[in-house]
Amino acid sequence: MGSPATTPSLRSVSLDDKYDLSRDRVFVTGTQAVIRMLLMQQARDRAAGLNTAGFVSGYRGSPIGGLDQNLVRAKKVLDQAGIVFQPGLNEELAATALWGAQQAEMRGEGRYDGVFGLWYGKGPGVDRSGDVFRHANMAGTSRHGGVLALMGDDHTAESSTVAHQSEFHFVDVMSPILNPAGVQEILDYGLYGYAMSRYCGTWVAFKCIKENIESTASVDARLDRVKIILPDDFLMPPGGLNIRTPDGILEQEARLQDFKRDAMLAFVRANNLNRIVLSGGRQPKIGIITVGKSYLDVRQALDDLGLDEVKANDMGVRLYKVACPWPLSRRELAEFADGLDLVMVVEEKRSLIEVQLREELYGSRHQPVCIGKRDEEGHWLFPVKGALDPNDIAVALGERLLRYHRNDDLAGRVARLKGAQERLAQTADIAARVPHFCAGCPHNSSTKVPDGMRAYAGIGCHYMAQWMDRETDGFTQMGGEGANWIGENAFSKRGHVFQNLGDGTYNHSGSLALRWAVDTGTTITYKILFNDAVAMTGGQPHEGGLTVDRIAAQVRAEGVERIALVTDEPDKYPSTVSWPHGLTIHHRDELDAVQRELATVPGVSVMIYDQTCASEKRRRRKRNAYPDPDKRVIINELVCEGCGDCSVQSNCVAVQPVETEFGRKRRIDQSSCNKDFSCVKGFCPSFVTVHGAKPRSKPAGVPVATDAAPDAGIPEPAIPAIDGTYNLIVTGVGGTGVVTVGAILGMAAHLEGKGLGMIDMAGLAQKGGAVFSHVRLANHQKDIHAIRVGAGAADLVLGCDLVVSSNRKVLSAIAKGRTHLVVNTAEVMPGEFTRRPDFSLPAERIKRAIREAAGAEHADFTDATSLAVSLLGNALAANMFMLGFAWQRGRVPLSRDALLKAIELNREAVAMNRAAFAWGRRAAASPETMRAVEAPAPDLAPDLDGVIAKRVAFLTAYQDAAYADRYAKAVSAVRAREAAIVPGQSALTDAAARSLFRLMAYKDEYEVARLYTDGSFQAQVQRTFEGENLRYEFHLAPPLLARRNPATGRPRKMTFGPWMMTAFGMLARMKRLRGTAFDPFGYTRERREERRLAQDFEALLTEIARDLTPANHAAAVGLAGLPQRIRGYGPVKAKNLEAVRGEEAALLARFRTDDAPLATAAE
Repeated sequence: MGSPATTPSLRSVSLDDKYDLSRDRVFVTGTQAVIRMLLMQQARDRAAGLNTAGFVSGYRGSPIGGLDQNLVRAKKVLDQAGIVFQPGLNEELAATALWGAQQAEMRGEGRYDGVFGLWYGKGPGVDRSGDVFRHANMAGTSRHGGVLALMGDDHTAESSTVAHQSEFHFVDVMSPILNPAGVQEILDYGLYGYAMSRYCGTWVAFKCIKENIESTASVDARLDRVKIILPDDFLMPPGGLNIRTPDGILEQEARLQDFKRDAMLAFVRANNLNRIVLSGGRQPKIGIITVGKSYLDVRQALDDLGLDEVKANDMGVRLYKVACPWPLSRRELAEFADGLDLVMVVEEKRSLIEVQLREELYGSRHQPVCIGKRDEEGHWLFPVKGALDPNDIAVALGERLLRYHRNDDLAGRVARLKGAQERLAQTADIAARVPHFCAGCPHNSSTKVPDGMRAYAGIGCHYMAQWMDRETDGFTQMGGEGANWIGENAFSKRGHVFQNLGDGTYNHSGSLALRWAVDTGTTITYKILFNDAVAMTGGQPHEGGLTVDRIAAQVRAEGVERIALVTDEPDKYPSTVSWPHGLTIHHRDELDAVQRELATVPGVSVMIYDQTCASEKRRRRKRNAYPDPDKRVIINELVCEGCGDCSVQSNCVAVQPVETEFGRKRRIDQSSCNKDFSCVKGFCPSFVTVHGAKPRSKPAGVPVATDAAPDAGIPEPAIPAIDGTYNLIVTGVGGTGVVTVGAILGMAAHLEGKGLGMIDMAGLAQKGGAVFSHVRLANHQKDIHAIRVGAGAADLVLGCDLVVSSNRKVLSAIAKGRTHLVVNTAEVMPGEFTRRPDFSLPAERIKRAIREAAGAEHADFTDATSLAVSLLGNALAANMFMLGFAWQRGRVPLSRDALLKAIELNREAVAMNRAAFAWGRRAAASPETMRAVEAPAPDLAPDLDGVIAKRVAFLTAYQDAAYADRYAKAVSAVRAREAAIVPGQSALTDAAARSLFRLMAYKDEYEVARLYTDGSFQAQVQRTFEGENLRYEFHLAPPLLARRNPATGRPRKMTFGPWMMTAFGMLARMKRLRGTAFDPFGYTRERREERRLAQDFEALLTEIARDLTPANHAAAVGLAGLPQRIRGYGPVKAKNLEAVRGEEAALLARFRTDDAPLATAAE
């Protein structure tokens, strides 16, 4: 039930609160909590009379939830606190620097009492830093310093090339491990960790996964919240446990083995870090021991089973929460297991707790049955692979509780949860949105290889080339790029490969593999992809000021003789640059020829591809820190053939389809376009660069007064009540601001004093893939446990993308009668569209599945993207439009004032987002008022008569009435015959009408000129852009002027200025020369072929009309539809024609033999 919208009092909140140590409660992400924890540690030291400093290092390209970017943003407050952030060239060097920071005061040369350090890196960074960890941990930490090592583990490989778990590395070097369950514990355990590191003289490993480091919460951030207790039951050895000099190797080992482990256990025990949360009442039977994120999963499972603290104790459930999973105390484990029949260990990935539990309890008097990875019979219970799900935990626990207690409510809950998990297992994705290069990404061009050649991928965005048509297959770990070919090439029939190597990886460690390839004489071309930033992880700058000329000098120093530089701007380099002798500079249009030449070079050759990351261009342009060409590209829809060659040439997702009466054409998504302009290389005269143009931001007509707020007069909705938690899933496309919606919801909840938990599921999906934000809201923070919304648990799905909303986990999260959905129906094509020009989304199937899952009355659909573009000129406003729509429908349990304040605090496009929210409200409350600004539906013929009439009119304008009459008569003959032979059917006539039109309206020079000057193109420009004194630039390949590209055999496109409109006007008036002896273009091979195609098809229609029977009707429809696939210009059209002719022969043979019916060809 909902209540009328009221205006709750809002907290006074500033974005500066997160690092303001005077604020007791703050809204922070996990990474921001890390930074606040550092500030708190320094403040606590100062209060204790210590003069300490801080040092942070890690590899920028391996950030934990964007930690390094947040550290850069917090530089001012960090400097004030004496905390130095020094990004590492790679992870092991960063770890070595942390080792050094612990020695700062050891020799009496320090300026501080100690330096507390923080290392960060993902699992692969932990792997490569193992030797440093072993040495540094053996040496120890400073008495007033200490080190936390943040290990970023990706249990499900969402942003990694392998799923990984790093605890065992630290067990191996004997570093204690802390595993925080959420954001609050990042603050708490961080402070405990420094105290522990100082006390024990060891580095302390700190487990970071998406659920803690990338989640967001409102936390208690009081400086005095954590009370450190030093053990009184551990006898410190002479000299203590901290770092020292001189110090013998074996003395270090003895100190570690003899004392440090016991010191760890003593510290954990003294501070009650591992604690019993639920006692199990008077007769405990089942014990659960769990850690970190899994603890929250267990608490969620208990909630789903209806077991609060009282009921859990009544049923004999004891819960032991572990903060430090290694080392575990035998005494504490025995106390936990005392009196239990069964112990269930709940932990993700490999067993760390379970093996210690079994070892420590083995042979004890009352050893309980222990299950975890496997159940009582040895079958998998909580498998090592993947991640754990609270529903599975609830089912496992519930089934065992039912062995002790007969409880109908518990049995019903277990049955419902099992049903939800079964539905999840049976549900399949209806469509998928696979990550892809960003619009305008340099890799769209740089990862191409010549036909017949092959490339290897590496670590970075270019890794995605493996699932594109790039002949790129295989990769190595970071820094190993090319070394695999050293081993393979001696045993391969292939003599050469290309190896893609990102500039960040080159700087990190990749140059070593290149050096070895030179030493071994291996024939390989390294394509060093210089994007001017560590693009994969947020566009961070390179350490050491890496530049193109420096890379060129370095690889020459390594012994590489042949170096080529390929770029989108060959003239940008100053004349003062000192290039290695023999280096050549080429425009990216020469990429194919350059690669072919390099492939012939014995030994190692290098191609440096220099083009700035598209996302980084966009970021810099927002800051006015990068040139922003005052021009846009538009595709003349009528000239466009829909062949898709522009997508093939550019691989760009900003090229999207548009459905028209004359078939599917192409358009440029101006909101996502990053002005790479490689799409104009598509062999097609429809591309025009419009100088001085800006995307139109205001509609031609607005349904409300322009001086009033869009939601003026809209009644306030009832706000839904929160019973326990209110669970939301926000779906969308990576890179379109989806995560901002979750951030707005979270901040609004914080402003109202509500509890919240939020996590974004993105990873590699941030590159145009499927992104999910899971948001849980509660009246109190203590009510939030697991954040991921499981099967059957969603209250609202805000579907900002239609495809992602059909994901199996989203559909399975829907509970009929409970879950409401608001879904954006805009059909944004995935990267697959660049390779499949006729690719279509199963939009109606997705909508049907959503309605079936939720119930029709619980599902709202709106084309938010089209409305956002029409109203605000920016597709990125669609997400906030969706939020406004959902709020007005009464689906969001937060006040409007809180949401609008959160939008303001976000500081990104505030005016646009507030307006979008208001327009969304109006669309929900008064949809009829939105029709004036809805994008006009394609002017499609309503029936077959309309299809024919439109084409007769078009052909009249194309040539003359006689030409159109010839078309009409041919179609009429087919129609009459079809009606006589197969009454009630019209598929053949429809195919014939569309195909004959396509062949007769072939786009020669006269027609292209007419379609630019008949007023339709100017109208399209007017609808798309605003600006004064627009200047056109045309990209054409005139048959009498264009030279051929020797590498591809295609005519080269040329650029023509605004005067071309005058030339077009003259050409258009000459259309009556078409096909006559005076037609200067009619003698070309292409034009002769086009006229012959039309004549041959007319003859074929005559044969079809004469010989049509019910048996060969399907074959006739297939034959008649084939010309619709003969699309494009010049070589593109010729290639499509060749493909069609092969099918035509088979279909014609079947038609003539009255063979079995065939599937019809689609337009």
